[in-house]
Amino acid sequence: MDSQEFRKDFLEDIKAEAAATGEGSCASFVSAFARYLQEAEFLLDFTASYFEGTGKRSRKLRVDGYAYDELDKTMSLIIADYNGSETGRVLAKTQAKQLQGRLSHFVDDVQNTPLHRNVEMSRPCSDLVDLLREKRAEIRKYQLLIFSTSNVSTTITKLESDDIDGIPSECQILNIERLFRICGSETGRHIIEINFKEHSKHGIQCLEASGAATEYFKSYLCIISGAVLANIYDKYGSLLLEGNVRSFLSTKVAVNKKIRATILNYPERFFAYNNGISAIAMNVRIESSPQGQSLASARGFQIINGGQTTASLSNTRYKDKCDLSTIFVQMKLTVIEEIPDGEATELIQNISRSSNSQNKISDADFFSTHPFHVRMEHCSQRLYARAIGGSQFDTKWFYERARGQYFQKQMRLTKAEKKKFLFQNPKNQLITKTDLAKVRNSWKGLPHIVSRGAQTNFTEFADKTSKEWNEKNDVLVFGDRYFQETVALVLIFKYTESMIPAQVWYQQGYRANIVTYTIALLHKLIQKQFEKHDLDLMSIWTRQVVPNILQKILIELSEQVYARLTDPHRSVENVTQWCKREDCWNSVQSISYPLPAEMRNYLISQDDISIAVYDGNANRLIM
Repeated sequence: MDSQEFRKDFLEDIKAEAAATGEGSCASFVSAFARYLQEAEFLLDFTASYFEGTGKRSRKLRVDGYAYDELDKTMSLIIADYNGSETGRVLAKTQAKQLQGRLSHFVDDVQNTPLHRNVEMSRPCSDLVDLLREKRAEIRKYQLLIFSTSNVSTTITKLESDDIDGIPSECQILNIERLFRICGSETGRHIIEINFKEHSKHGIQCLEASGAATEYFKSYLCIISGAVLANIYDKYGSLLLEGNVRSFLSTKVAVNKKIRATILNYPERFFAYNNGISAIAMNVRIESSPQGQSLASARGFQIINGGQTTASLSNTRYKDKCDLSTIFVQMKLTVIEEIPDGEATELIQNISRSSNSQNKISDADFFSTHPFHVRMEHCSQRLYARAIGGSQFDTKWFYERARGQYFQKQMRLTKAEKKKFLFQNPKNQLITKTDLAKVRNSWKGLPHIVSRGAQTNFTEFADKTSKEWNEKNDVLVFGDRYFQETVALVLIFKYTESMIPAQVWYQQGYRANIVTYTIALLHKLIQKQFEKHDLDLMSIWTRQVVPNILQKILIELSEQVYARLTDPHRSVENVTQWCKREDCWNSVQSISYPLPAEMRNYLISQDDISIAVYDGNANRLIM
């Protein structure tokens, strides 16, 4: 697959999604683009939030979505430059500056004019307005992102960006070609390349640990100044941290009090007191300098241990205005050599796990490489779903165990091979790890956790599933039936997502929250009204379609859920933030809705489920 083929498929998928959801091609484009960036860990979260209008001095304002990183306090604001044609449009610098201006003017008007009073509370953009005002004193950087279908003019090498409300900002153009490069990288994620000589004249002093070299990696011992480390973190934010470290810090206080005290009171002792950091890179450039060897640049650089040290240096300098010139940090750098596909990720995970063995990072923080995912992948590769809609081919639900795996599988295929692959693994039957966590936690009655974002929800799912894996017979609990029932839940999710935009009461907002709360409520009602019974998810897997009676119930429930989520008397004004509260879930559970008696035909007793799970997996073990 080349970039042009990726572009063609991407635009066709957007048009199909827009037709299915009724949300419009531009909104579908932004959401699809953001999903890819989330998978590549370029964005950690995303919320659609469309607003377009005119501000003070007749300035044009616009925003299409946002993501706020609680760890590094970066507010990412997104604007779309969308054209669904496949012609070679070029985004000129003047047009790019106009789009950039609409985002920055939007923030300025939110903070410094009565705009916030004029935005209707029922619109999702009102949540963004509230968040910008609430986090005004906390935000450390604005990242303005232009999602574009155009080719970028060669005259654009950098877009200068003025401070917004006194806060530094930067602007990036991300078009489909750049998205292809990010997703098609060897790691399937956004690759950070750092030129250390931009931060220090001779780079970073280092010494090769020659005796520690293997065929897979080399190791270096480095000394990096606290100011340089803080500068790099200020530039790249939490993207600098390896995923497991970021996951761990997202649930903790990023700034360690003891580290902060050392920075403020004993900066000259920092090197002696602090354990330093560990990092990995895919390749590096080593140069000779007057001080000896120095690290000039690194590609694929990520910190795998020492996230709190790094964040504490940056945040203490920012908040306390302290001088870091006398602080130095030891750094162990492991450079991964060329090794077979897939092995690099596993090696990085193992290095990260070992580096953090003395910290409080749990197995759940390393859940992305847990055997659970290998089990799900094996199930997905072995189990066929029946053909529907007149198709003559049974298909598979592709479980993406590793980031970008579905995309990477197609990279080296010929057109004929790709066609065959997509027949057997259609894109609408792709299940990512975060998808699985989302549907499972919704069904478990945790919609308020799901509403906190993909990363937070995945961490919660990882914690509970890791414990369950260790405590129970993992083959019986997490076998074929678990995967097939997960697919059934995905089908219910997809139906609910596509149904909501067609409802007369829907006003283009909070769809993700409505979906997770509706499905969680459905399960609670079944458990309450049909004691010791549950929905027969296996029958949905077998038919590969949501039964009509269940469709009718979901339609009716979703309207009541929407009314409860947006109830004017809710205790938290911001709807998005309200949906993250357990109080919100308690409120939704009080909805009265008697399920029809016909529903019993689609249930199965819990005793029968236990017998089926045991028999099915016992047969699997015998085979």
